[in-house]
Amino acid sequence: MKEQAFFNNLVISWFILAVIVFVALFFVAAPYGRHLRRGWGPTIGNKMGWVIMEAAALLVFAACFMLGKNTNTVTVLVLFGLWEGHYIHRAFIYPFGLRGSAKRMPLIVIGFAFLFNTVNGYLNGRYIFTFSSGYTNEWLGDPRFVAGLVLFITGFIINRRADQTLRNLRKPGECGYKVSYSELYRWISCPNYFGEIIIWIGWAVATWSLPGLAFAMWTAANLVPRARSHHAWYQEHFPDYPPERKALLPGLW
Repeated sequence: MKEQAFFNNLVISWFILAVIVFVALFFVAAPYGRHLRRGWGPTIGNKMGWVIMEAAALLVFAACFMLGKNTNTVTVLVLFGLWEGHYIHRAFIYPFGLRGSAKRMPLIVIGFAFLFNTVNGYLNGRYIFTFSSGYTNEWLGDPRFVAGLVLFITGFIINRRADQTLRNLRKPGECGYKVSYSELYRWISCPNYFGEIIIWIGWAVATWSLPGLAFAMWTAANLVPRARSHHAWYQEHFPDYPPERKALLPGLW
């Protein structure tokens, strides 16, 4: 099978699998963070787990760039910078800013996440740098690229501010979970997830590609059920949790 045919089949399969995972995660919360529980096999420290999981997307995408043939425009360099900048942060900055006692993460979760990031890095990188018709410099002024870029940056800011807000709830060395009442946390339990979903919707619009859409769909498939689980967890563990607060969408859900 030629790589182009393999690529096309993988994209289709990736959409189908996202739907399956979306449904499954409403019944079984991924066992890490506050949802960590026994029975999921060996574990390692969560900081190292984050590095292993997220670095896969960074490295695979970079490899696709180096092997690609559509890499000589400013537009492509901007897309490359957006992706790599996000994953440099996720792999090498975010994990080491976590506060609280050291936590564990099951190897099976890390393995699935590593595979997920590897496939997404391959699909998006291979499409942009090789299988697409190329992203010319004129694409920088296309309304789709501009709108996607605005969404990407907006989502990144929301995600970062939400993560920082959670981090600041704990003093150095302090552990345990607390409730925030500031910024978007006044309306939803998981603004960090809300921001992450906006990031990859923005990516899908900016690249105007099926791999980009698949990634946005996978992000929602993973984070929508997890936001629901987080919201239920807060309601269970904090009796005075604001009843008007929603899980992910202000005023809606």
